Amino acid sequence: MVTCKKYSDKEKLSWDNFVKNSKTPLFFFQRDFLEYHSHKFEDYSLMFFIEDELVGVLPATIHRQEEGVELRSHGGLTYGGLIFQPRVRGVKIRLVMESMKNHCLSHQINSLIYKAMPYIFHELSSQEDLYFILNENQASIAKRELSTVVYLNNKLKISKGRKALLSKARKNNLSIETDGDFSKFYSLLSNVLQKHGAYPVHSIEELSYLKINFPKNIILKSIEVDGEMIAASLLFVFNNVVHTQYLATNDNGKEIGALDYIIEESMSEYKNKGFEYFSFGISTEENGKVLNAGLLSQKESFGGRSIAIDTYQVRYND
Repeated sequence: MVTCKKYSDKEKLSWDNFVKNSKTPLFFFQRDFLEYHSHKFEDYSLMFFIEDELVGVLPATIHRQEEGVELRSHGGLTYGGLIFQPRVRGVKIRLVMESMKNHCLSHQINSLIYKAMPYIFHELSSQEDLYFILNENQASIAKRELSTVVYLNNKLKISKGRKALLSKARKNNLSIETDGDFSKFYSLLSNVLQKHGAYPVHSIEELSYLKINFPKNIILKSIEVDGEMIAASLLFVFNNVVHTQYLATNDNGKEIGALDYIIEESMSEYKNKGFEYFSFGISTEENGKVLNAGLLSQKESFGGRSIAIDTYQVRYND
C-alpha cells in the first residue's frame, strides 16, 4: 500500500537526500531551489511511502482558479514530474500514481498539470510515469515544446557563419572569465531583453541567492573588453547536462563573435569533463503552438537538434 503525504519543512533533509540519490537527481528539485520563489507559488509537494520507506516525491504547487483547484508539477520549474528511487519498479510506480490520484480526489483537486522530464536528464530509465498517466489516467497533452540539444559526443558541424565569428573571436584574443561580476551580467541581460519587450525571469537577488546555495551548479561565463561585459552565458550544470539558462551579448560582442566563443568553449570544456548534452532550451512560444524559426535556426547552427518536451493534463472530475 502506498501512503501519500504533503511535504512539510521538517522533511527537508529527507527530501533533499532522496532527490540526490534518485533516478533524476537535478539540483533544482532540492528544497533550497524550490523555495526561492515561495512568494510566487504555494508549495504543495507530495511524498510517497511504502511501509514507511520513501519511494517517490512530486515537486508541486497548488493553483486555485475559477474552474477549480489545480495541482501543478511544479509551477516554477520548466521540468517536473514524479521522482523515484532507483529500485522502484513499474508496478509500484503505478501504485504511486494511483495514490496521487486518490489524494487529489479526496482534497477536491480536480486537475493535474504534469510536466514530463526530458530523457536527457535521466540517470536511469524513468518514463513509466508517462505510460501510466496517458493510459490509466486518461491524460491529454496540454503543451508540446521544442528544445534544442547538442550531443557532445556526436556533435554536428557548426554553420559557416558560426565558424567565421569564432575565427574573429580568436583573432581578438578574447578571454573567458568564470563567475565574474553578476551585477554587470544582469545589466547586460536586462538591456538585451528589454529590446524585445522582455525581462529576466529571475531578479538579481534571486540569482545571487541561488549562486550562493548552488555554487557548482550555477556558473557564469563572460567576456569583458576594457571593463565592459560584452557577452555572457549563465549555465545550469546538472549531472550529465549543461543548460544555457541565459545568453546575452551587446552589439560589440555580436560584431566580434564573443557569445559564439563562450558557447563553443563551454561545449568543449564540458565534453572534456564527461558531460553528454548541452541544452539551449525551447524555441517555441504561446504554450508551444508557435515556433520561433529564427531562434531555432540559431541554436541549430551550433550543431544542435531538438527534442520534444511534453506537459500533460489530467481532469479528475471528468
